[in-house]
Amino acid sequence: MKRVLAQFVVIAIASAAIAQPVVYPAKGQSPEQMDKDKGECHMWAVKESGFDPASRAMPPQTISVAVQQEPVTGSGARVRGAARGAAAGAVVGEVAGNDAGKGAAGGAAAGAMVAGSRQRRSNRAAAEAGSTQPNPEYDKYMQDKGRYDGAVNACLSGRGYTLS
Repeated sequence: MKRVLAQFVVIAIASAAIAQPVVYPAKGQSPEQMDKDKGECHMWAVKESGFDPASRAMPPQTISVAVQQEPVTGSGARVRGAARGAAAGAVVGEVAGNDAGKGAAGGAAAGAMVAGSRQRRSNRAAAEAGSTQPNPEYDKYMQDKGRYDGAVNACLSGRGYTLS
């Protein structure tokens, strides 16, 4: 639950950081003047911050990482399955009036096959299950964009615009 809440907070903060401010011409600037000022403030902010959001694509917030888990290949699961199968086969063979040894041998083979099948499914599931980790490139991008946005806002405020 805490992890889900933390991810929600990170997404909300990132969304707020990406949102562009609303620019209001507080001193009656014309739309043409406002466009000119925005362009000049963009150029100044790029120079001041060293970051141009128009030239860099935002990287993903998280990256997928393959699970580094060794598949279980030992015969432990098969041996245990064979032992259980042998015990069950011996009981069935004896109850049915057949040779308990033959029942045990057949049960052992079946138990080993079932255990091996289960282990393969488990290994496949572990390999397919990935995890995500924070992306340091995304964090760097957001820091750089924050400096750029601050510079744009300072410039536009200095030119008489109200930002929200």
